[in-house]
Amino acid sequence: MNIIHNRTFSHELKGILKYIADDKPSVSLKFKDGLKLKIREIPANPFKYKQSLYFDDKNIRDMTYKTYTVVYELNFEKDSVEILKIFNRNKPKN
Repeated sequence: MNIIHNRTFSHELKGILKYIADDKPSVSLKFKDGLKLKIREIPANPFKYKQSLYFDDKNIRDMTYKTYTVVYELNFEKDSVEILKIFNRNKPKN
């Protein structure tokens, strides 16, 4: 499966990384690397994470990383995983 990062996810991730880097740049890099590794594991077990609380679709899942929720969509016709959003799991943004 191909992994696609949509624009919303990329924009939100940049904001999170900047926020973390303002305090500790090395932690920001560690966060980014850890998140990349976790996202790369999705195709091996795409249903590992629970169905999204925010969408009524079994192919949209919520992965938790640290204090963040990463929402992704499985598309078996296109053989892809699209990473849709990332947000602090206590504060979803519309």
